[in-house]
Amino acid sequence: MRTIFKYSTVSFLLLMAAFLLYPSLLRAEAEQGELRLTQWQVLWETSARDWQDISSMDVGWTDVDIREDGPDKPEGVQSAWLRLTLPPLQWDKPGLWIEQVYAYEVEAFSEEGRRLFRSSRLFSFDMNPVLIGLDSSEEEQVLYLHVKTLARQLGIHDTIRIGDYQELLPEYVKQGLVNVVMGSALILIAVVMLICTLFLRNIFFSSWLALCVLILCAGIMIFTYSSFTYTFFIHTEVWSLVIYDFAMLVFFSLLTYYFEMTFGPGPYWIIRRLRQFQTAYSILSLAVLLLNILADNRFYDMYYFLSERVLGFLILIQFVVLISASIRYAFHKDKDAILFCVGFVAFALITVCELIWFLLHPVYYYMVYWKWGILLFVVALIIILGRKIARNHEQVVQYSKELELYNHRLQRSEKMEIISELAASVAHEVRNPLQVTRGFLQLLEKQSGSKEKEYYHLALTELDRASGIITDFLTFAKPELNELALLNVREELEHVQGVLLPLANMQGAKITLDVMPDLTIEGNSSKFKQAFINLVKNSIEALNSSGWIRIAAHKQDGQIIIRIRDNGVGMNKKELSRLGEPYYSNKTKGTGLGLMVTFRIIEVMQGKLEFHSEKGVGTEVTVTFPAVEKEQN
Repeated sequence: MRTIFKYSTVSFLLLMAAFLLYPSLLRAEAEQGELRLTQWQVLWETSARDWQDISSMDVGWTDVDIREDGPDKPEGVQSAWLRLTLPPLQWDKPGLWIEQVYAYEVEAFSEEGRRLFRSSRLFSFDMNPVLIGLDSSEEEQVLYLHVKTLARQLGIHDTIRIGDYQELLPEYVKQGLVNVVMGSALILIAVVMLICTLFLRNIFFSSWLALCVLILCAGIMIFTYSSFTYTFFIHTEVWSLVIYDFAMLVFFSLLTYYFEMTFGPGPYWIIRRLRQFQTAYSILSLAVLLLNILADNRFYDMYYFLSERVLGFLILIQFVVLISASIRYAFHKDKDAILFCVGFVAFALITVCELIWFLLHPVYYYMVYWKWGILLFVVALIIILGRKIARNHEQVVQYSKELELYNHRLQRSEKMEIISELAASVAHEVRNPLQVTRGFLQLLEKQSGSKEKEYYHLALTELDRASGIITDFLTFAKPELNELALLNVREELEHVQGVLLPLANMQGAKITLDVMPDLTIEGNSSKFKQAFINLVKNSIEALNSSGWIRIAAHKQDGQIIIRIRDNGVGMNKKELSRLGEPYYSNKTKGTGLGLMVTFRIIEVMQGKLEFHSEKGVGTEVTVTFPAVEKEQN
């Protein structure tokens, strides 16, 4: 699964790189057969003039060289004429491509007065990609551009490219297309997440909804901050800008709110106070925006000051505060907090750097890289969301297993309680008749012949076996530790080893003991030996030829841990789950009472018993008792 994820991630990154680099490669290839125009003339208009007046004027024109700093727009000027002298055009269908013309309205005229191009902006988005189809000519041509604006920037501030119209057309169409694709993807993700809110519990609803709206606003901002939208959706440009401004104001206010939900109000409640101020400022800006729309753009200067100049500094302050808080929380939180901080810091640093550059060069700078910061931040949020979903799934699986285990233990406890009550009542009633019967059989055995004595001996053996089973029942029903004492674990286990060593030798097995000295527990010596004789005897019976049993004990964290390992036949998971159940045994003549009694003895001595086994490998039994210091007695 990790390999698949790794290769999927690499493939995705390669596809994204190809998507981003392929247009640039095409552009580089196309530029090889193009001409570049870096010089033209500009005439600032103080009063409106038509093409007839301009075409005959030779006075007032200012030379412009784009390789040097271009002239700034004079104060009070809102329009200008640009005169471009074009070289001979040898292409069948030549074209002129200007990536950005800063103006609300752009018109292009040939030297004969024929209008070749017109683009009009009804609102404050003043970036126009211009592609003009020209006529082939072996002589120089003159092209006139008329530009109008209400903003501070006006004119052309990049190199003009001249080439084949069909080769320039794809670049004109794809201008800003990356923003549209990226914004559409984020909007789609947000819509899907909003649909998923119908299936969320109340405890996740607010944070999930805030994240959905954040991603939705980010997608809208990227989608609408694209020249593609205003070039090909002309009649929606006003509403596109209104939606962009609305999404921007909501996004940055909601970003602080989401940060507060994730990490808290911050020291001195600075995050909450910042969020409250941003909310109030966003409401004020939206009110001025609505007023400007209703007043037919008469309050544009006020809105521009609030939504760009003041808001830019406010966002700068917001990011400085949130970056500082993010770094602080990253040192105290888990991996999700670190991941959130990395994504947010990447987004904030990219945006802050570009915002500072924009505030220092507000006239002709077009913000480009902020959308990649948003994308990184959204990816970080989605990764965090995926980690939470995976973690919740793991918790559900773990809780299901624990619930199954608890149910199994509850059923087992109920079984044990029922059997314990039944065993106590039955054992007392059966034991006395058995002892009487055994006594009479012994008397009859003395008076019988040699042949009958054999049968009496078999009968007495079976009665002793039944008596042993009843004794196990009584031990299980009432495993009382009549005499409690401090037990030296090493001495007790050495006694167990001595008792079972002959049986192990008969099986061709070896029993090794590795017990630390001075390990002390509190319990009953006979019950302790009975429990461990049962455990070691089970290991011996599970061995094949040349088997081994290793008994080790040590002290750890206030507990005495005893491990019994063997290389016997082992058990599968189903057999392990049934260990300790009444009457369950893997042995042919076993009753299952021995291990059941062992569980009860260890439980009464405040110990724990665990089994780990693998079929064909062996079994390990781990018994844990509370350690007792000798000085306490």
